Amino acid sequence: MKDIMGLMKQAQAMQQKLQDAQAELDNVEVEGTAGGGVVTVKASGKGNLKAISIDPSLMNPDEKEILEDLIVAAMNDARGKAERAAEARMAELTKGLPLPPGMKLF
Repeated sequence: MKDIMGLMKQAQAMQQKLQDAQAELDNVEVEGTAGGGVVTVKASGKGNLKAISIDPSLMNPDEKEILEDLIVAAMNDARGKAERAAEARMAELTKGLPLPPGMKLF
């Protein structure tokens, strides 16, 4: 019975750590770029878009599709960085726990 109580306490502590990590991800800011830096997006660690910066040289109506593609590419770059930041944070929290490989808690 004592082992079960200890296990439950560990589970509760882990749940709190996970909730804290989720809250931290709102404060993490990642930056994605495309086109050699002519389009930059900033996003939260959860992938929520916060800002877009577009070089004025791209403000040509004839190149609208290129600009749209660069925005998508920059956002995908930022999202990938946000996912890696979340995975790194989770690796810190779950170090030493016997979790199955590839198990995602976020």
